[in-house]
Amino acid sequence: MSFTVAIVGRPNVGKSTLFNRLVGKKLALVDDTPGVTRDRRPGEAKLVDLRFTIIDTAGLEEAGADTLEGRMRAQTEMAIDEADLSLFVVDAKYGLTPVDQTLAEMLRRRGKPVVLVANKSEAKGSDGGFYDAYTLGLGEPVPISAEHGQGMIDLRDAIVEAIGEDRAFPEPDDEAETDVVLTEGEGEGEEDEEFEPEYDDTKPLRVAIVGRPNAGKSTLINRFLGEDRLLTGPEAGITRDSISVEWDWRGRTIKMFDTAGMRKKARVQEKLEKLSVADTLRAVRFAETVVIVFDATIPFEKQDIQIVDFVLREGRAAVLAFNKWDLVEDPQAVLADLREKTERLLPQARGIRAVPMSGQTGYGLDKLMQNIVDTDMVWNKRISTAKLNRWLDSVTTQHPPPAVSGRRLKLKYMTQVKARPPAFMISCTRPDALPESYVRYLTNGLRADFDMPGVPIRIHFKAGENPFEGRKRRR
Repeated sequence: MSFTVAIVGRPNVGKSTLFNRLVGKKLALVDDTPGVTRDRRPGEAKLVDLRFTIIDTAGLEEAGADTLEGRMRAQTEMAIDEADLSLFVVDAKYGLTPVDQTLAEMLRRRGKPVVLVANKSEAKGSDGGFYDAYTLGLGEPVPISAEHGQGMIDLRDAIVEAIGEDRAFPEPDDEAETDVVLTEGEGEGEEDEEFEPEYDDTKPLRVAIVGRPNAGKSTLINRFLGEDRLLTGPEAGITRDSISVEWDWRGRTIKMFDTAGMRKKARVQEKLEKLSVADTLRAVRFAETVVIVFDATIPFEKQDIQIVDFVLREGRAAVLAFNKWDLVEDPQAVLADLREKTERLLPQARGIRAVPMSGQTGYGLDKLMQNIVDTDMVWNKRISTAKLNRWLDSVTTQHPPPAVSGRRLKLKYMTQVKARPPAFMISCTRPDALPESYVRYLTNGLRADFDMPGVPIRIHFKAGENPFEGRKRRR
């Protein structure tokens, strides 16, 4: 069994830099501003021959329980209680502060193993801070540089000594290897044109939660998990990093990403907020289904529509969640108004699923999850080539392509080239001359006839090869 390590310390001592160094990726936001990290972020760490779970935490500060800093402190204390060992990071360049002394006392009271880490030890004049760390009474400090990767071998040895070799290097489970037996026809390279693969409802599903600041994204995820896993509060813009959490819904693993609120681009001036928005965009591109959270009391702001448009342009499956439904006074009238606005303001996502819900009370959460799974099923949909060509023949007979410059366009052949999102290729004459209105006619027909509401559909047109091209004309 592996073990869990929490990185703790006061703000701006390099905890997130060390976290990124151990996981081998720039997952956590790093900036010179103190207090960048607010939520606890887990990751899979690799340190020489050690493998363990690492948790990045917010900087610990003395503050009241009802303040933002107090709630951040509570999240960090949960991580310490959850972990088997704590890496207590101090700043060797700056030296110790009274906050470091308070944190050391708190860790001693927990009674769990602690490794004292003196970061920024490569800096000139850091020797004084390194030797001051002995006064904390937590053993010999390990001098490292998280930014430059110095001292990692010593850190590895200190972790093994603190946690014990039996825990650091568990014995592998002896499991019998099972032979993979292919049934007849399985594993062959050829595909049957009529074959339509079934949706795999056991595969883990990646879901990103996005929206404007203070729309209730973190509260929604906490309600799904049934615990205060993410930092929440009345302040706008609390979430900065994109934090992933896993849980099971009806036996299926769901990996949800909480993201920072996205404001209008013109209002994003600070470097830290730009980093947060860039992290949100990466989470959207990594996800399969994206839930856009609307504030039901002030829905369809311009920024809401732009977020939906971005998600669809990225090719993600989208679901709208009208949060704070418990604050709506006339639900029936508001629901009818929201349906009308959805159809009118989001024509590019005709049939998109929208669910009224409340992250505060839990209303509508099960229905929201069912719509997420249903949308992902459509997003993964594949249609056989034979069905597509019968459909193409039917729609072109009912409404033929228009003539351009006196020459009629002909659509010859259609096939699906990929799913996630569904993309189709149509072989035709003069693809550049096909009007946009006819492309919309085909797209809407695909949605209606093959039951594909609310997901982006892409149709590519390709000119058929001319067998006489390159031949000289006979006189």
